[in-house]
Amino acid sequence: MTKNVFITGGAGQDGQILTILLKKKKINLTIFYRDKIPKTIKGVNFIKDDLLNKKKIDTLFKRIKPNIVLHLAANNPSYNEKNYKIFFNKNFIATKNIFYSTFEANKEAKFIFCSSSQIFQKKKGIVSEKSKFHETTDYTKFRIKSDFMMLKYKKKEKINYTNAILFNHDSVYRGKKFLIPRLVNAIIKRDYSFLNDIIKANIFADFSHASDICNALHKIIISKTNLDRLILSSGKSTSVNDIIRYILNKNKLRLNVNLDERIVKKTLIGNNMLARQKLKWSSKKNIFIAANEIYRFKIKKKTK
Repeated sequence: MTKNVFITGGAGQDGQILTILLKKKKINLTIFYRDKIPKTIKGVNFIKDDLLNKKKIDTLFKRIKPNIVLHLAANNPSYNEKNYKIFFNKNFIATKNIFYSTFEANKEAKFIFCSSSQIFQKKKGIVSEKSKFHETTDYTKFRIKSDFMMLKYKKKEKINYTNAILFNHDSVYRGKKFLIPRLVNAIIKRDYSFLNDIIKANIFADFSHASDICNALHKIIISKTNLDRLILSSGKSTSVNDIIRYILNKNKLRLNVNLDERIVKKTLIGNNMLARQKLKWSSKKNIFIAANEIYRFKIKKKTK
């Protein structure tokens, strides 16, 4: 039987990568998008969504019963963005709508919710799926409240639900407001003010290539796993200053910045052991490759 797969937030980075991975599968793939329509792909259905309108979702799901729903859509804060309050109400209502509509239409469906590493109480050191969460902003409140709501329903109704907790990941599809694309733009434009601020900040984080994270999501989609939570991460700490150094060396660039060795700082690292075991998954690329791909892509685009 051909499965009906729906992905919300299809115009974003992960949605675009997963569309490429899934388009050749024997499935009916439908991509929800909010604003800018993604590039049309043969064999893929695109629907401009209004996830705040549950009746609209119900009508669609009654007509095309979902077998798998991957919920990526969310208004995410970017690096240094302060106004978190705008991220709670709409995100939570949209998530609640798409979740309940899924199982009202098909009790046997699988629902995958994509969360964020920002939900953890711990801000340094290694975290696992059993680590404690803590609401620090309206954005993390949305993520945590949504997960608790869906796990409660899962326990009661015995449905298939997984919260995929994603750590930092980037690619050429990453939105320009995020840190690595902004960093690349600063290198291209020789924006020394931004670069020196970032270098001085001495940022460390658990970074991945987005294709690795999306390969894991792809495995969750096609597998029979029904884990409550699953961390998708590189499992190691990477220095942003090292990423800058890599781009400069790889492309033989000389900039007037001081990239002397600095003290290694502790950061939050995701223990991805469960994902590697249950999904038979491993990283094939890394953030250095992703950052350089973003640089090359932007240079090529600039010279056209």
